[in-house]
Amino acid sequence: MVNIRGYLSSNFTKSFLTIFLPVYFIVSMVFLIQISSLTAKINLTFYDLLKLYMLSLPEIVFYTLPLSFITALSSVLGRLSQDNELIALHSLGIKAKSILKGFFILALLFSLLLLSISFITMPLGVQAYNAFKTEKRAEASFNIIPGKIGQKFGDFYIYVKDKDDKSFQNLVIYNQTKSGEEQFFSSQKGELLQEDGTMLLKLTDGYGYTYTKNKLQEAQYKELKVYDQNREEGFEFKTVLSYWAQGKTDKKRMHKALFNLFISLIPLLSVYLIAAFTIINPRYQKNHTILTTFVVVFILYLIASVFQKNGNLALVLVTSVFLWLVGRWLFNKRVSRYF
Repeated sequence: MVNIRGYLSSNFTKSFLTIFLPVYFIVSMVFLIQISSLTAKINLTFYDLLKLYMLSLPEIVFYTLPLSFITALSSVLGRLSQDNELIALHSLGIKAKSILKGFFILALLFSLLLLSISFITMPLGVQAYNAFKTEKRAEASFNIIPGKIGQKFGDFYIYVKDKDDKSFQNLVIYNQTKSGEEQFFSSQKGELLQEDGTMLLKLTDGYGYTYTKNKLQEAQYKELKVYDQNREEGFEFKTVLSYWAQGKTDKKRMHKALFNLFISLIPLLSVYLIAAFTIINPRYQKNHTILTTFVVVFILYLIASVFQKNGNLALVLVTSVFLWLVGRWLFNKRVSRYF
């Protein structure tokens, strides 16, 4: 029996890898396109793109594993049935329930892996991904190019003649307030600094002009600080527990948790549903492996998409138990009493 389980596991591993790698590549391409679209807004190097891709790996694996498991299980059981190997095992006294027990253990391991990815690894990866984007957006907003007109620093338009790292020479900034007041500052030197988490432009040795409809004011200064009030708030990392605890008040976060939970349970829920239609006697029944895979994937992911927008934990659990019982009933009716 140990050798038979090893044989079945070997077949499943081969099928799984054959399916997982192409699916993983396709999902990776989707994420890479999404990441590449960020280059239209912020400057990213190849290393930055690679880092964002690595941070997306938990999500890529999470979306790839359930689909690969269903397809591999359906393919293995369908092929073994078509080649009469399952009938041969039955003739040796090995029932379908015993064969499926090994696959059920695999499904349990897959579900536990998906649960750990979705509720532990993914929140950390998503937060690191968003923090990296926030940092890059902040850098892009302060990437002032010498000689270019129309650049902004906060509410101010800025023109720089020369630049050396974070130091600027011969710069001019302009701002028009809502009250109709115009401000104009020129300086021989400027520096980009950070103070209490807020970016500021420190100007030295310059002149400032304030113009309204009735008067013009001029001032000379040795030092002037211009703060960027429009800067994005710094990203705050949360622990895994506090991240999901926000689901109590954030419906989007709660529905995301429900979606992750149901997707993680898909390997367990699909075992009996797949086996009920792929374990067949090829002399009397047709092989519907492809159709079975498509229908099971469609139904399970359709339910998951519903939980992503509506539902609660109790409904997810009830639906999961119902699907498992339906699968078990179909398996007993179509397979177990014959094999």
